[in-house]
Amino acid sequence: MISDTVGSPAAGLAPRDLPVVTAPVRRPRRWAVAGAGLLATAMFASTYFMQWWSFILYAPQYPAGLRLTVSLTGVSGDVDEVDRLNHYIGMASLTHAAPTERALAGYGVAIVAAASLVLLLGAGRRLRWLAVAVGAAFPALFIADSSYWLYRFGHHLNAHAPLRLSPFTPEMFGNGTIGQFMTFAKPEVGFWVACAATALLAGAVRLRWSEDPVR
Repeated sequence: MISDTVGSPAAGLAPRDLPVVTAPVRRPRRWAVAGAGLLATAMFASTYFMQWWSFILYAPQYPAGLRLTVSLTGVSGDVDEVDRLNHYIGMASLTHAAPTERALAGYGVAIVAAASLVLLLGAGRRLRWLAVAVGAAFPALFIADSSYWLYRFGHHLNAHAPLRLSPFTPEMFGNGTIGQFMTFAKPEVGFWVACAATALLAGAVRLRWSEDPVR
């Protein structure tokens, strides 16, 4: 008599030998990674229209302060008044700052947004973190380039100006002094949105790392 159990999985196989069927648990994570990448891309793109940095200059004759706002496309605010004051110490007009950077800003933002998304979704395990590097380079380069122009403006003064000041570099962060003016500088929303987008990319890379640790 042939046993009813012959040929059944339990007949000669231990539980550990049975095939394991895995549920499709990766799909929700991949959707989350893609969503985070698209959101980060949109955040990078939106910074093109935002203010990135602000400077306020205080003096006895300007108790309310003179305000300058820096974006990726130029400087706005009390530019004309500040330029008139800067003329007396031989400083160049603010409208001459970073002409190449302003002209290429739109292309730069597009490259950062596209490169970070492609690296996040298409790169292998080891190269995926380059998406975060690209995102972090965006605000870092803004600070480096702005610091360069502040140095250049304060160290290339017209020798024939009515007032003579020793070369200086305006402060990029916090309080400073230029002649009789007290200054205050701080990051604005565009800078913080770029930093938040970079942090979002880092979280997405970490999530994808955990869902696909081999590739």
